[in-house]
Order: sequence, then structure tokens, then C-alpha cells
Amino acid sequence: MRIGEIAALVGVTPRAVRHYHHQGLLPEPTRRANGYRDYSVRDAVLLARIRRLTELGLGLDEVRDVLADDAGRELVEVLEGLDDDLARQQELLSERRERLGALLEQARSGRLPEEGPVSPELAALFRSLAEETAGRPESATAAKDREVLALLDTVVPAGERDRLLGAMRRMTEAPGAVERAYEVYGLLDALADADPGDPRVEEAARALADCMPDEVVEGLTEDGAPAGGGGSTFMDAFFAEFPPAQAEAVRRALRLVAERAR
Repeated sequence: MRIGEIAALVGVTPRAVRHYHHQGLLPEPTRRANGYRDYSVRDAVLLARIRRLTELGLGLDEVRDVLADDAGRELVEVLEGLDDDLARQQELLSERRERLGALLEQARSGRLPEEGPVSPELAALFRSLAEETAGRPESATAAKDREVLALLDTVVPAGERDRLLGAMRRMTEAPGAVERAYEVYGLLDALADADPGDPRVEEAARALADCMPDEVVEGLTEDGAPAGGGGSTFMDAFFAEFPPAQAEAVRRALRLVAERAR
């Protein structure tokens, strides 16, 4: 058989056959006088086994280990590991579908926030804030704050995310909290075109630090980054979103709350 024939017989592409040759999974067959590969039934059987193993989810390195063990012991071990992996993937898929169902419900009822899709907990927090701030002029810093929360909702581990959102919810429920937050947003908005050395930067930093409750402070690492939120990579991207003076105010505020935590 030529390469196109064995590929059609087994149900793979000629490109896949060449790739398996390159990876050392499928030995090169003998060649005819004209230089074309000449595949045998034994080659087809081996190729079919490679296809079955890859369809089960094995990587090519795992397939190589299986093929190298004629007794089949490695196959049993790898398949047991694959079964465990599939069980974990199934659990994760179930969780994702549950979350998707909640998002679909929000979208169909017109309750999905602009920053969505987000978790039901963050969506509820956004709705609460929207009700509290109805009629207020939109703050650019407030909008950016919501974007950051939406990002953290995705990248922070579930347990830490729930703790952080719970603290944020309790903070917004405190008397006068939303008014104080919008005062800070106003201070930060005023720094949009300012120089980082502007004296208003320190005022905004202290006001921002004072707004952050102890529960949020406890969730910060030593450099002021949210725990589990990606460390310096996240913080670099975070500060890049702000004009220089605003970024300096936020940096100072984070340093202040980190010192308070210690």
C-alpha cells in the first residue's frame, strides 16, 4: 500500500502518517524501486493502534511508551491514569456547564453586566452597585475598577475569589461606603492628566487605602498584589491600564495597605 492508501484504510491523513514517522511511532516501511513507501498489513495494524490510543487522549510520548511495552503493562497504567484524567475533566466540564447555565439565565433576563460573563456572585455585586449609584455621572476609574474585578473573578482561585467578593460586598453594604468610594473615584479621575509628582497623588492614595477594609488587605501579598492573582505579571498589566499619576496613587495605596496588614 502507498501512504494515501494506508491513511484512507485506517482513517487518518497522509500528513498524520508522516508525523508518526517523524516522531518514531511508526517505523519507515520498505520502499519500492520508484522510491514510494510500500506499507504492509502489519504497518496498518500498528497505525490503527496509534490512532486508537490518540483518540483515547494519550499524548504521543505516552503512545510511544505503550508501543514499547509488548507485555501491555504500560498500557494498563497509562489507561488508568487517563481514566483519572477524564474523570477530572468531566467534573470540570460539569462545573463549567453549571456556570454557563447561570450566565445564560442572566443574559436572557437582561441582567448580564457589560463586563460579563462573570460569576453569579460578582454579577450580584455589580447589580447592587448599579442600584446604589443610579443617577451618578459615570466615573472612568469606577469602570476600570469593574474591569479589574471581572479579571480577578476569572484568574483568582475560587476560594480566594469568594473571600474577596464577600469582603467587597460587605464593604459596599456599610453605611456611606459607596459615597466614600465615589469620592475616591473622583480624586483618581482628577489625576488622569496629572504628573506623578502632583501633591494630589498622595491625597488620593491615602483616601483609597482608607476605603479598603481589613478583609481585603489580608488578601494582598507583600507587594500589594491580590493573592493568587498572577503576581508581578498581573500587577504590571494592571498598572499599565492607568495614566501615570493614577498608577502612582494606586501603588502608594497598595503599599499603605500592605504596611497596615503587617
